[in-house]
This record gives sequence, structure tokens and C-alpha cells, in this order.
Amino acid sequence: MARLNILVSGVGAIIGYGIVNSLKLTGRKLNIVGMDIYSDAVGQHFCDRFVQAKRAGSSEYLDFLVDVIKRYHIDLVFFGTEQELYQMSDSRDLLPDYFHKLVLNTRSVVDVSRDKLKTHLFLSQYGVEAIPTRVGGSFAALSLELGLPFILKLRHSYASKGVFKIHDEQDFNYWKVKAGGNFLAQELVGDDGHEYTAAIFGRGEEEALEPFVLRRRLSGEGATARAVVEEIPELCETIGRLADLLRAVGPTNFQFRRHHGKYLLLEINPRISSSTSIRAAFGYNEAEMCIRYYLEKGQISMPFLRSGSAVRFIADWIIYEDGIDL
Repeated sequence: MARLNILVSGVGAIIGYGIVNSLKLTGRKLNIVGMDIYSDAVGQHFCDRFVQAKRAGSSEYLDFLVDVIKRYHIDLVFFGTEQELYQMSDSRDLLPDYFHKLVLNTRSVVDVSRDKLKTHLFLSQYGVEAIPTRVGGSFAALSLELGLPFILKLRHSYASKGVFKIHDEQDFNYWKVKAGGNFLAQELVGDDGHEYTAAIFGRGEEEALEPFVLRRRLSGEGATARAVVEEIPELCETIGRLADLLRAVGPTNFQFRRHHGKYLLLEINPRISSSTSIRAAFGYNEAEMCIRYYLEKGQISMPFLRSGSAVRFIADWIIYEDGIDL
């Protein structure tokens, strides 16, 4: 089997190095090239090569990416940051010779997921029960309708960032200014002990793979800190309906909360999520699926999954002045 050259971006953060760790679990012969905008990104120590990246929003990014793909003969590109994924989705028509090398969802899924208002309108359009949501309004009106505390959420945010709990008018006025008026107000639903992250692998017009669900608790940074594998038929039924409506391609992630016995969608992520290395440890290896689907054009099927729980912890990577890493 020939060695594959795989590029992973954002290796200084949990999604990027989670993808790298998942790739290593595949048992394949891989040459992993990591890239990140920061020269001290910890994930570089887990890769075979490292390249300091240009920022996704810069005018140099597309040419830079093409150069890296050419220079290292890259077979497949994983994007570990939301900014790059959005940039590439918007620029997909500019890279016709390289688009087939990119792990990228459909334009429609990316567009629906990147704007929380579009997500809510999508749910409403197809009659999917959604969290009570309002656009704009005064504190008095919103608190009366949604109760206290309620959630103020930036329309364009990711990884549970840009989400603020509003307890009083002072909170509301502060975050409203910070948001620049570009926000939604939502009822606070469920509780921290009943939040779920679910992954599917979309196959376009073919039926998506069955979801793999984790009940989780978040860290302060918005990533999964603790997780338990769960099988919830009602939740899987809701995810299946969303998958049929979206017709996603590749890794797609859904976040839910249980509220009065119902599972309400918090957000859609059109990508591999921060829980990917946990999923891979239980047998649901999205990196392996991507290689088979995007690169080898092969059939993918639901793998054998193990049950259990996971806990994340902080570890150290030490770099001595003599160049020896630990």
C-alpha cells in the first residue's frame, strides 16, 4: 500500500490534533503534514512535517494552500479550523484542480450552519421543533417571552463561543453592544448534564451513516471535557430526519440538549468536531472514513463501536534547549 500524504490544518488546537491522532489510529502508511498560524503549535510534534500557515482571511491564503498541496504532493486536506473551512467553501469555484482533495461539506450545509438565524429558519421551514428564538427586541419583551435567564447568541459563532447567559438588563445591554446587534435571543433549554454531540457521515443523495452519540460536558473553552457513549432512539430519529433534509457530504456534527423529554438542536457543525479523537477511540474514526470516501471513492459502512466513557485532561509537552522533546 502506497504511503498517503495528508495535510491537517489548525494542529495547535483540539480539532486539528484530534484529527492527527485519529489518522494514526487507522494503521495506514501516512505522511502527515501539519500546519497552523502559530509557530509553536503543539500538534507539530505529532506530525511528520510542519508548515506555518497564512491566516485564512488573508489574500495570500489560497495561493499558500495550493503551494503546500503541490510541494508536499498532498492527497487529502483536513481543515481543523472553522475560518479555513468557510474560506474554502466560499472559494470552491476558484480551485477546480484541487477541490477533490479537500474534506469539505456541501455549500448549502456550510451556509445553513454558519448563520444561527439560517439554522433556525431551516428548522422552521421543515417543521422540526426548535428552541424558541427571537431576532432583536428589548430586554423587557425578551425576558417576558423567553424567561430569565435567556441566551443571547451571536449569529456567526462556533464551538459554543459567542453564547451568553442573560440574567438582567445590565447583562443584556453589555452583550448587545458587543454583538453589534447581530444576535439571536433564545430560551435557555435543558441543563449541562443533558447535552449531546452527535456525528454522522453524509453521503449526499445516499443515506447517511447512522449517528454516533455522546452525552457530554463542556470545558471552559467550549470543547467536550467528559463524554459517555449513548444510544437514544428518539434522538437518532431526529438526527436521521435532519440528515435526510440536509443531504450532507462527509463529517457533520449536531449539538443537542434534552428539554422536557425532547431533544432540541443547538447548532450544526459542517465538519469534524472537537470530539473526533474520542469517537475514534470507540471505533467511529471519521479520518479513516474520509480517506475511504473522498480519496479512495470506496464504500463506507457503520463500524463496530465500543461503549464506555471518556475524560479529557491537561498534559504537558516539554521542549528542552538541546532539542529533545518530551
